[in-house]
Amino acid sequence: MNYKKDSFSEFLKKDSFFLLIKPEDNIYSNTSIRNSFFDELESLVKIGLKNIEISWSNNKNWLDFVSEIKLKYPRINLGSASIINKQSIEDSLKIGLNFSMMKFWDKNLFNYAKSNNYLLIPGIKNLKDLKEAINLNCSIIKIYPIKGKDSSIDILNFKNIDFIAAGGLSINDVKTYKSLGYKAIVIGDKGIKNKKFDPKIYDCLKNNKNN
Repeated sequence: MNYKKDSFSEFLKKDSFFLLIKPEDNIYSNTSIRNSFFDELESLVKIGLKNIEISWSNNKNWLDFVSEIKLKYPRINLGSASIINKQSIEDSLKIGLNFSMMKFWDKNLFNYAKSNNYLLIPGIKNLKDLKEAINLNCSIIKIYPIKGKDSSIDILNFKNIDFIAAGGLSINDVKTYKSLGYKAIVIGDKGIKNKKFDPKIYDCLKNNKNN
């Protein structure tokens, strides 16, 4: 597990955001939509996208879809999001994903993942849950929703934790949250413009590549 945490932390140094993809059901059945998605993803990976997470779905096609991404891009830090039950962890383990993120803190689910030697990152917004997670040796924590977090949480007081900000953020927010001490942010709905990935994400990756 420590190796997985260290490996994950290395990816945070290379790229300061996660692209959260929330597939709609038609991506599984519509070849044109699916091909268009993979063409765009290919472009992003080519210019340096490192961290991707896919919202877990109970749809029977989800496993095949995410497995295809894993096969195409074995070097990507690929995980699942919106983890809510044991089934979603088991599906992620079956594919061999690097990590998963919960929306909220669920102690039992966290311990279940830990017993399977699997990296599960909780979503936390209050100090009580944060302290409980840290007591269970959780060292990578997502603050979600970032704009609704308790004001009593000062991430600078927790030196050995990698914090990720999430909830309503766009590529424009990367510098702000990095300056506040977050290692990365999650870009979800605001990463899509007119059903395409936000062009500013391409620009950011190109700039990082050239620096």
